[in-house]
Amino acid sequence: MGTNAVSSVLSSMSPEERRKQMVRAVVASTVGTSIEWYDYFLFGTMAGLVFPHLFFPKSDHLAGTLNSYAIFFVGFLARPVGAWLFGTYGDRIGRKATLIVTLLFMGIATFLIGVMPTYANIGLWAAVILVILRACQGIGVGGEWGGSVLMSMEWGSQKRKGFLGSWPQFGVPIGLVLSNGITAATVTLAGSATFESWAWRIPFLLSIILVAVGLYIRLGIMETPVFQALLQERRTEPAPVREVIRRNWREIILSALLRLPEQAPFYLFTVFVFTFGASATKLDKPFLTWAVSVAGLVSFISIPLFGHLSDKVGRKTIYMAGIVVMAIWGFLYFGLYATAIPIVVFVVIALSLIPHDMQYGPQASLIAESFTGRLRYSGASLGYQFASIIAGGPAPSIALGIWTGFLFIGPWKLLSPLPAKNPYMISLYILACCVVGFIAVALLKDRSAYDHTQEYDEQEVPEAQGVRRPAMG
Repeated sequence: MGTNAVSSVLSSMSPEERRKQMVRAVVASTVGTSIEWYDYFLFGTMAGLVFPHLFFPKSDHLAGTLNSYAIFFVGFLARPVGAWLFGTYGDRIGRKATLIVTLLFMGIATFLIGVMPTYANIGLWAAVILVILRACQGIGVGGEWGGSVLMSMEWGSQKRKGFLGSWPQFGVPIGLVLSNGITAATVTLAGSATFESWAWRIPFLLSIILVAVGLYIRLGIMETPVFQALLQERRTEPAPVREVIRRNWREIILSALLRLPEQAPFYLFTVFVFTFGASATKLDKPFLTWAVSVAGLVSFISIPLFGHLSDKVGRKTIYMAGIVVMAIWGFLYFGLYATAIPIVVFVVIALSLIPHDMQYGPQASLIAESFTGRLRYSGASLGYQFASIIAGGPAPSIALGIWTGFLFIGPWKLLSPLPAKNPYMISLYILACCVVGFIAVALLKDRSAYDHTQEYDEQEVPEAQGVRRPAMG
């Protein structure tokens, strides 16, 4: 894909029209990801609040919580499937069409959770249905992220990739604030008893309204100029997943590993936070949900800020600084949280996502620019979503096992070698994730200087010594 192909696409538009399309693409990506993450996070919130009681009433509280977290994990296992499925179509038929399908896929599954029966109606079959719908959520979000990032980044300029790529990431705190805010408001207005009886369904049912809004916005955007150029030159890859694994398996693995210090702590700070609060502090559910909502509001500023800084200072520099801060923050967070002093706990939770955002802001561009245009949807999606299996998915269960002193491996319950009820042991888990992630970022090649509108094997990138060599895709 040469520069002329992209230029011909853009030359048909005035500067004002191109700017308008870029803004529309960023808005459509952000709104869409916000809705998808609202749906996804809502499940995690409910898993910590009411699902143990609704779907596993015969189990004790610990077993019920573990079962709920296991179903929560199913969504993470399904995310690479979504990355493979929608990544293939995103690189073959286009970013826009694929993103419309992922939005509908996620939204319908979430709405159905709001109308499904519980254990009181059909017994354990309710948990089976919940597993299926959670898997559908995972498949939907597995294809959403890559397309949203590319829709935003591929309409932007070379110098603003970090900032523009951070806006789909901005959908995460919006989804977090919406899911926790609506849940907290529902609990507060309905009361705990009514909420656990039927009002828990309301946040799930509201999803269909949000999906309608997102669908309307996404139907009004154009395909990215990068993909339009690929179509013009007939450069689309017939089997993009197979090709990107053959060419860029190293980048896929490193992209997954560098997410360990970002994604694992995130789900501790937004999902396990409820379990830890109930066990270690006895603080009530509305208090914790409001605190997490404030943390999401702080991310409204910090995610695009660190995405912007990555354009100025360097993608890897900001990311690695975020990992170092997270390694330290893990000890401060759990140490202060365990004091059970309400104002201290609220402030700690409210600030908890800043070290995460230092990584998440530049992360979209760091991963996406590691892959050439015709393989970018598949490669970025696979690298991003494989992390779900090793980082975010098991994180709440691992933290719960560390806290209780038992490791749950399938049907086996093993005694943990770590001291139970010690919050700093969970901090050590975060530290281990940070060590692995730091090494992965150090090993990942910095491709921020590459022109993302051209195929990488058709351009040259300057080396530090001034020597130029072909850029490999």
